Amino acid sequence: MGIHQRYELASEQYAEYGVDTDAAIEALRGYAISIHCWQADDVAGFERPGAALSGGGIQATGNYPGRARTIAEARQDYERVLTLLPGTHRLNLHASYGEFPAPVERDAIGPEQFAGWLDWARGLGVALDFNCTCFSHPKAESGFTLASKDPAIRQFWIEHVKRCREIAAAFGEAQGSLCIHNLWIPDGAKDITVDRFGHRHHLLESLDACMAINFSLSAMKDAVESKLFGIGAEWFTAGSHEFYLGYALSRGVMLCFDMGHFHPTESVADKVSAYLQFADELLLHVSRPVRWDSDHVVILDDATRDLAFEIVRRRHDKTIHIALDFFDASINRIGAYVTGVRATQQALLQALLSPERLLLELEEAGRNFERLALLETAKALPRGAVWDAFCEQENVPPASAWVQDVQHYERDVLAGRG
Repeated sequence: MGIHQRYELASEQYAEYGVDTDAAIEALRGYAISIHCWQADDVAGFERPGAALSGGGIQATGNYPGRARTIAEARQDYERVLTLLPGTHRLNLHASYGEFPAPVERDAIGPEQFAGWLDWARGLGVALDFNCTCFSHPKAESGFTLASKDPAIRQFWIEHVKRCREIAAAFGEAQGSLCIHNLWIPDGAKDITVDRFGHRHHLLESLDACMAINFSLSAMKDAVESKLFGIGAEWFTAGSHEFYLGYALSRGVMLCFDMGHFHPTESVADKVSAYLQFADELLLHVSRPVRWDSDHVVILDDATRDLAFEIVRRRHDKTIHIALDFFDASINRIGAYVTGVRATQQALLQALLSPERLLLELEEAGRNFERLALLETAKALPRGAVWDAFCEQENVPPASAWVQDVQHYERDVLAGRG
């Protein structure tokens, strides 16, 4: 049976529960996912030859062959990824991924180091988002950047963030699409910290200094990202959830929920509706925590599905931006990319195909047994047939057919990188 025939049968089954599969596919097209650049090269960046991820409580493990060693190779990989994904997406850049023919300190970077990325993205019809890079640098070796007690260190990173906000605004103006600048810092300590208040007070003052200049909100918006702890920062993290929650609400900037940055028993999905009672926008970093590591490849697990349902069920006047944040150097990096993006999209599709009207009627009538039964029944509906039809409409491989394409790319391209 062909994809079209299976889709027609699936549409009939979903229609029995009041679900329009054509409308679900069209809605799914509207979800642009900001795909992170750093899966391609293990978060090394391209500031200097032989650069590698260091510090910051994060690390990439594994040495699978084929890591992007240059910007050209990273772009080549990203282009291949896009050919395997339905829909229109974005690219999320870190400041350490600029083009630096000559060394440029991070407190001196500007839009000129990223003009090539902008031109390349325009050619693909892809919009850019941006992140400051407050790790893998000698001035981050103490474990503190914006929360440092050294005024010179703080000033260096304040200037870096200012420059990054300027770059993000330039992106937004040039591409005619909002560029989100996300700020995450690694600041913290491995063991008992006496003056936590002092570090957080410095962080508050630094953030206010970073954001003193207002840019057009149609071009650039700021987000701040918390973390529970990092490797080497197990005792104290200056940028905790509570700190950034207070900062975002009091300063009118966006909060970023990273799925891997909370305790494993916490539900990020549950936080969404709570936070959006008080704010209009939210940035999500979709990732997968495993024990003490926060950035495994996204899969279609319960946490991803729950989050997707909260995204789809949001109020119409709220805006949720979706980005990815994972890196795995132990498997084929292109395969990791496509697995993660497709899993996120399929979670969104499952939410869009949910019989929400019937479920809500049962819930409001207090018919909780029937609600639970319908939730379970919906899991068995033929979502895969709808997904395959979406892929076919977008001219990308359906189901697992894309795996062979990645294998060919590994043989023809990645294997030659040594």
